[in-house]
Amino acid sequence: MARLAQIWRYPVKAIGRERLKQVRLEAGATLPRDRNWAVLHSNSVERLGDGATLSDWLPKSAFLRGAAGPALQAVSGGLVDDGKLAFSHPDCEDIVIDPADEADQERLIAWLAPLWPERRGAPERLVTGPVALTDSPEPFVSINSLDSLSVLESKVGERLGVERWRGNLWIEGAEAFAEQDWIGREIHIGAARLVIREPIGRCAATAVDTETGEPDRDMVRALSDAFGHSNFGVYAEVLDGAEIGELDEVTVMDAPADEGGDDAAAAGTGDDA
Repeated sequence: MARLAQIWRYPVKAIGRERLKQVRLEAGATLPRDRNWAVLHSNSVERLGDGATLSDWLPKSAFLRGAAGPALQAVSGGLVDDGKLAFSHPDCEDIVIDPADEADQERLIAWLAPLWPERRGAPERLVTGPVALTDSPEPFVSINSLDSLSVLESKVGERLGVERWRGNLWIEGAEAFAEQDWIGREIHIGAARLVIREPIGRCAATAVDTETGEPDRDMVRALSDAFGHSNFGVYAEVLDGAEIGELDEVTVMDAPADEGGDDAAAAGTGDDA
């Protein structure tokens, strides 16, 4: 039986990470407060206009991001109980800010400056928007597999960990890389119902050791060499929301979602390939 093993959220795009025990998924939405904020750099701040709220989704190139600033991958932390953001980095003092306070926003920008390459444009403004600032303009939740990760780790000969992949939901107990065959299929996680929409193509951000912020291995090449593609994980759309938590059962429907299949089979069986 496949199950939900881990839940991760990233309140600020490319900056920090936090593990959750449970979360409520909503239909047609990303994980709540996931990539709720991002930091614009000086080369794109003109796209903000007045205030601190974007009018629309922007591509990742507009923001600080791990592929261009590897040191950011070592930032940990996220939301704390009072709505503030708390972050740690091995080369910086810990910081706690109120994202609604302009002075605190400036403190965060100063804290991030040494972690971001100057040639990319200086960190400029913490922003939010009308939609989550994920890499995809679609309101998807990302799903990765611990079983797939285990196989990849055996291929490269070292532990890679879950943090570098910045996925929302990690499942275990399915056949390795079975999730790549679930495109178009409906899955249930506890009482939530989702449909797998597309694979996640990986970028250079995955090449970074998240404990040090230093590049350690070209994961795009490692994936391509081992499997002939650079996909790892899948994007899913939430059809029916529900509270989900670690250890919830994961099932995959026998028929594609658009055919309305009613029978379910355990994730990772040959019937689901």
